[in-house]
Amino acid sequence: MIGLLTSSTVLLALVALAAFAVAIIALRIAIKLAVRVGIVAAVVLAGLWATGTLELIPGV
Repeated sequence: MIGLLTSSTVLLALVALAAFAVAIIALRIAIKLAVRVGIVAAVVLAGLWATGTLELIPGV
């Protein structure tokens, strides 16, 4: 049993599983952050458009 746990194949599988789990968690956090930033940007742009100051932004 100990020999099975210390073999390189099992450890490699555990490392791959841990890396996959970390990647999924990081992706979920990145998506949530991107959605929140997008909502904030939309609200700011809508506020600028409503007040008529949107043309003060270069390139818009």
